[in-house]
Amino acid sequence: MTQKLKLALPKGSLEEATYALMRKAGFNTSVNSRSYFPSVDDPELEVVLYRPQEMSRYVEDGVVDSGLTGHDWVVENNSDVLEICELTYSKRTKNPVKWVLAVYEDSPFKSVRDLRGKKIATELVNVTREYLEKNKVKAEVEFSWGATEVKPPKLADAIVEATETGSSLRANHLRIIDTVLVSTTRFIANKKSYTDPWKKRKIDNIVLLLKGAILAQDKVGLKMNVAEKDLKKVLKILPALKTPTLSNLSNKGWYDVETIIDEAIVRELIPELKKAGATGIIEYPLNKVIP
Repeated sequence: MTQKLKLALPKGSLEEATYALMRKAGFNTSVNSRSYFPSVDDPELEVVLYRPQEMSRYVEDGVVDSGLTGHDWVVENNSDVLEICELTYSKRTKNPVKWVLAVYEDSPFKSVRDLRGKKIATELVNVTREYLEKNKVKAEVEFSWGATEVKPPKLADAIVEATETGSSLRANHLRIIDTVLVSTTRFIANKKSYTDPWKKRKIDNIVLLLKGAILAQDKVGLKMNVAEKDLKKVLKILPALKTPTLSNLSNKGWYDVETIIDEAIVRELIPELKKAGATGIIEYPLNKVIP
């Protein structure tokens, strides 16, 4: 029988971004909208969808061997799992998620110390209580089932809520007064599963490919033809992960130059390369970059 690694992917806001990342890493997954068991084109994987809030508990208990979830939920659940690596992607941007303490914009509260004896609504109850204890503030922490941003000032004096850009908080007339926790997505593993040589090797291979897909997100490949007389000028302009790759062309005195660069600088770089003598410039997308 084929050995299988049980892998949990996040259900909800991170779901589509995770599918896209998995595709770039080489794993094509598909799922019916009503199903929690995606199919994957790897016979060694058994995939299930869990809510990120619960996943670390299931990984700790050995229900699954591994999963992708936020560091915030590992901390909130106090889960005894291995955080194998950090994967810097999220539902909207590549920014980390910040759990912030926020109050209504016209409220008198300026710091956490002003919230003594007040009510704070949040989904991240345990982390919030630890934060208050660290700051020596006694306040009521109420679990929020959702729509947390609309609760101040009538249903709560403050909230602890996750944000990537702060736009939702601003739209609901909220003001951030402190950051409680910064979180990114992590690949986590059950401790016992990771002692199994086959499962450890499988996990490490998946992590390698996922990290390669993350690294490739902001980069593109660039290749061009350059005459020997222009080579120094072109190489002086051209950044690279290490050094550009040079290959002799069949036409004597010409080179094929290939490199990987940040996508953000391509529009400024290509005209400069053309001016320096590069021809036949090709830009192409990347799925993975493995250092």
